[in-house]
Amino acid sequence: MRIAQISPLDECVPPLRYGGTERVVHYLTEELVRRGHEVVLFASGDSTTSAELYPCVPQALRQAGYEGDRSVPALIQLDCVAEQRHRFDVLHFHTGHGHYPLTARLDVPHLTTMHGPLSAPSMTALHHHFARVPLVSISESQRLPLPLAHWLGTIHHGLPTDLYRFEPTPSPYLAFVGRISPEKRLDRAIAIAAAAGLPLKVAAKVDAVDRAYFHAVIEPLLEGHPEVEFIGEVDDAGKQELLGHALALLFPIDWPEPFGLVMIEANACGTPVIAWCNGSTPEVIVDGLNGRLVQSIEQAVAAVRSIDQLPRTLIRADFERRFCVERQAIAYEALYRRLIEAQGDPPAPSPAQAEQPLSPEGTALAQVCHAA
Repeated sequence: MRIAQISPLDECVPPLRYGGTERVVHYLTEELVRRGHEVVLFASGDSTTSAELYPCVPQALRQAGYEGDRSVPALIQLDCVAEQRHRFDVLHFHTGHGHYPLTARLDVPHLTTMHGPLSAPSMTALHHHFARVPLVSISESQRLPLPLAHWLGTIHHGLPTDLYRFEPTPSPYLAFVGRISPEKRLDRAIAIAAAAGLPLKVAAKVDAVDRAYFHAVIEPLLEGHPEVEFIGEVDDAGKQELLGHALALLFPIDWPEPFGLVMIEANACGTPVIAWCNGSTPEVIVDGLNGRLVQSIEQAVAAVRSIDQLPRTLIRADFERRFCVERQAIAYEALYRRLIEAQGDPPAPSPAQAEQPLSPEGTALAQVCHAA
């Protein structure tokens, strides 16, 4: 199949450090290429891929320090995809909902994976209006606020099985990985570690919108608990070291998490997860197999004290069975074929379309991002 993967532009693919959506796009794209498909990745120019790269901006917006209106590069990216649409059997969007008005006019099969929460009231009105847009959820929990949307299915995220090594022997510390924000509840993680008498290593980023929360709530906790080590953002090698040797990953969320990629990253190392029962966590964590589901700090502390009873070999085996990227790619292939068969064979490109270059160098999009 000829497949277009359309990624957000905030981070490169794969992201250098934090960036869940772009990371998922990378693993899926690489696996589809490995499986023999012709894939074009619409992403930032500093992305690395074995697919054909269509560089929609010279550099990822966050890395470039872009402070302009983010809808501008996103809209120009969308126009580039529309111009190239006849090169593909299917278009796979990972970019939210900004492309919805175009989809009713597309003559090429397409689908959109929703990567974020959908509980805002405005989402109901949006998906009532765009009721025919084919969607994929990343957990059954994610789609609950929009039961009448056009869901094709739920496909859990996957990771390459060789991305993280199995670590059979943990060290006596707990880990927290993610954003520092009110809904991620690092404060709970600190309280759990303190009550359990264990050090806590924190690998996290602080977005601009969360800086006030970080300074007001989290910084005093870090100063008051010297056993908490704040590392900052880490790359895959840093995650291997941090997660692989942790006794457990703490995932004490206070919101309906759409998926939670870090949970399966920990499991890939053989490390169990202690997660609040919220959002997707009951779909990812099988209580007593690859972690523990809790609903209070007291339950979490008790889970920490018995977490070494969960065999790390079984945790790794469960990851390989349920959350490998091959399983994810096979599921998407089935959806692609279903959409293509429903629409019939896509029209052949005209000579002008076939000769159109796949490099947007010098386009308005590059000029916009350089100017910013």
